[in-house]
Amino acid sequence: MKIYQHLSEFKKLANAVVTIGTFDGVHYGHQKIVKRLCELAKETGGESVILTFFPHPRLILDPENQNLKMINTVKQKAEILAGLGVDHLIIIPFTRDFSNLSAREYIQQILIDTIGTKYIIVGYDHRFGKDRKGGMPELELYAKDFDYKIELIKEQDINDVAVSSTKIRQALLKGDVALAAEYLGYPFSMEGRVVKGDKIGRTIGYPTANIFIEETYKLIPSDGIYAVTVKMGDENYRGMAYIGQRPTINGMTRNIEVNIFDFNKEIYGQTIVMTFLQFLRHDVKFTGLEALKVQLHEDKQNTLAYFNQLK
Repeated sequence: MKIYQHLSEFKKLANAVVTIGTFDGVHYGHQKIVKRLCELAKETGGESVILTFFPHPRLILDPENQNLKMINTVKQKAEILAGLGVDHLIIIPFTRDFSNLSAREYIQQILIDTIGTKYIIVGYDHRFGKDRKGGMPELELYAKDFDYKIELIKEQDINDVAVSSTKIRQALLKGDVALAAEYLGYPFSMEGRVVKGDKIGRTIGYPTANIFIEETYKLIPSDGIYAVTVKMGDENYRGMAYIGQRPTINGMTRNIEVNIFDFNKEIYGQTIVMTFLQFLRHDVKFTGLEALKVQLHEDKQNTLAYFNQLK
């Protein structure tokens, strides 16, 4: 898959099959759209193109509300889309000027003149153009003028609940990583660099790797203990992750740590990927380190029991 950080980098195609959206999470519903995009490109002898945006439009259009966090980093999103077989990914820097394009200007200047769109695949709720006034009526209105065809993907349900990035965020913020995985079609993960901590975990037999997440826009799940897998290079491990302020030692900052099972190497500075599989318990304050040690032993047993039942 070719990735473009701006429209100016893209060379117009003769037969572009296009879909547009933020695709945060690349969830089950998104995947259906992308799979159909790739199928239609093959059927028509065209090339599949995804038009997405960074930062998220809501962060630009509502600058006073900066609480929105993303399920995927840009890198994660690109990796997932590449795995689905997409030919081209265009990441448009979303600005106020871009948001002020009318529906017709958006279609003509971006989709037709720049990309060479012949087919457009969109979800049932797709909106575009100034004040989000563009939708299916506008796409249909200009289809003859600009010689393109439209295909609509209907709303997808899982267990009678409509899948959306908002519902996935809500699940993660409650710690329900299993439900988030059901909606996403894959488990939620975070990538970060191992940094030095205060090494308190070592003193009670549960050393942890402290993780620094560089992307400040990345969503962090609810505080608590989780069963996770850890990937370092080509190696995979099991472990239990902790998110919280470490109330037992009167911690002042929110930490992300992972106790990697059967592992004792120094990995400071390395990048690891943690995949969240199961929420185990909420973060609580214990009477001291000895009580915390007892609980961590129970947490490890519960984590191992979780992994054993997967076999």
